[in-house]
Amino acid sequence: MAPLRRTEFRIPKMDCSAEERLIRLRLETLPEIRNLRFDIPARKLEVFHTGAAAEISGSLERLRLGAVQVAHEEILADDAESEAGKGGDFRDGSHREKGPLIAALSINAALFLGELVAGLLAYSLGLVADSLDMLADALVYAMALAAVGGSVSRQKSIAAATGYLQGFLAVAGLLEVLRRCFFGEGTPDFRVMILVSLFALAGNGATLLLLNRTKNAGAHMRAAWIFTSVDVQVNALVIGSGFLIALTGSPIPDLAVGGLVFLLVANAARRILALRK
Repeated sequence: MAPLRRTEFRIPKMDCSAEERLIRLRLETLPEIRNLRFDIPARKLEVFHTGAAAEISGSLERLRLGAVQVAHEEILADDAESEAGKGGDFRDGSHREKGPLIAALSINAALFLGELVAGLLAYSLGLVADSLDMLADALVYAMALAAVGGSVSRQKSIAAATGYLQGFLAVAGLLEVLRRCFFGEGTPDFRVMILVSLFALAGNGATLLLLNRTKNAGAHMRAAWIFTSVDVQVNALVIGSGFLIALTGSPIPDLAVGGLVFLLVANAARRILALRK
């Protein structure tokens, strides 16, 4: 039997469930993998595997998340069997805790529709961009749930479709930001921006409460909790831009926040599409 090895990676850009899911999809294609342990707050990944670590390192490098190998050791025979099965992360991160994930998916999908309609009516790119950020979250949750029990090729197909959709919406949003910068579109309704963002903030708060009860149960749930906590910060940015518009009468704060969030969505799409390589 091939000896079991533990290789530890520091991954600076692994800060949400999107990155964790991408890494899972990438490494599941490697037959030597026996177990994965994610520590999202510490940006750390432990890989338990047979054989050399070179192919694992190469797979992580292609995701462009800044992965750096920091430790490598062979596990003693007495500990190998228990270490290989401990934690239950590998190929099992998405079907555990389905209830909270389904609830989070439902909340994010509802917030996406509500913010998109409100943003279009209020001429607010900040709200439209925030709605796409909600959509990106919903797609990540849906991707994890849809891939349960499926083949690696099916999982990659789902991820690719998700990435293309996010990328298309992000590019369309950035082009709209440029159009409004050059040609104008009037000043957004700051009242609608603030009110709708407060509802979105409440929705994300409810999602955090759902995930908070299970965030210590596994790496996927911890990552989902972190991912949603970032949404709260985005909601706060849109609310802040609404107040700035009220004070200045200028649409620039809305365009700035909208452009920033569209860039975040585009970057998430880029990372998802890296799975095709």
